[in-house]
Amino acid sequence: METILLVEDDQQIALLLKELLERYDFNVIHEDGLGDVVARFEETKADVILLDVNLPKFDGFYWCRQLRMKTRAPILFISARVGEMDQVMALEYGADDYIVKPFQGAVVIAKIKSQIRRAYGALSNESDERTVTKAGLVLYLDRYIVEHADRTIELSKKEGLILEMLLTASPRIVSRGDLLERIWDDEAFVDENTLNVNITRVRKRLAEIGIGGLETVRGVGYKLVLDQ
Repeated sequence: METILLVEDDQQIALLLKELLERYDFNVIHEDGLGDVVARFEETKADVILLDVNLPKFDGFYWCRQLRMKTRAPILFISARVGEMDQVMALEYGADDYIVKPFQGAVVIAKIKSQIRRAYGALSNESDERTVTKAGLVLYLDRYIVEHADRTIELSKKEGLILEMLLTASPRIVSRGDLLERIWDDEAFVDENTLNVNITRVRKRLAEIGIGGLETVRGVGYKLVLDQ
């Protein structure tokens, strides 16, 4: 039985979600957002986190950032805020999905189960785990973890997808268009500045483990050149 940490200050919506999730045999722990959400997560060891955006102490974006520094557990926003930038921010801060209120129960359950399969299914077993390895750099595709020498870092989902493309193609160039298509699919609201931000983050993350060589090819895209 998976445990879900539900962070929602609206008691009526929280009760509705709790009843829905418990019908599908999830163990639900409700947090109203007044306390320390990260501490609550560490106490409960939840498998999935459902976050509202509008919370009484700090907003959901803040808690998403803090949680993502502690865990790779799936984080799904459920919010009445329908703006495109709200959804972009949620994904930028490390969320795995964004569900708009009013929601359909079947959709919520399907999205949660999908994230659980991705995070904890057979592919997450280390003995079966998919990796990309080049020049001593190992990227674990199902956990977004990078290892080099004796150092290990965790990536956000988008950072992991970008690095996967660059590492697989290395030392060939990956176009900006290919990166946008791979990472954001048909999400037309994503502009190229979002890609710039994520490339900068990948470059910084690689620097943390002593890897340089992420080059910008002006007007074309990016390439990762690694020492052999």
